Amino acid sequence: MLTIGELGRATETGVETIRYYERIGLLPRPSRTGGNYRAYGEADLGRLSFIRRARALGFPLDRVRALLSLSDDRGRDCATIDLLAREHLAEVERKIADLAALRRELAAMIDSCGGGTVAQCRIVEALGPIRRD
Repeated sequence: MLTIGELGRATETGVETIRYYERIGLLPRPSRTGGNYRAYGEADLGRLSFIRRARALGFPLDRVRALLSLSDDRGRDCATIDLLAREHLAEVERKIADLAALRRELAAMIDSCGGGTVAQCRIVEALGPIRRD
């Protein structure tokens, strides 16, 4: 059996995060020791590791919940899991495209700055209010 601190260290998860995952039902409520301490087993360690990896890959909590639910039924077809992963990949690709556009805009803004004083700074001008002449 593992204490909450040991579980946290093993998965690099804060104790408060573990308690939060219990409150929202991602982790089952653990059994308690005679001294009323939480007691976790290998299944809890595996489940929390799954949650942490899914979160590290950017899956939101609602999708993590769905993935956990689907993964609990080991004989089920994995098409739904595949669909969730594909949808998440599409979202990641949209974010990458947005970040690439942001990068281009920032680079152009920086390139337009020819030095000089703040009064002449093209970056400050670009960040300022939009003029409606």
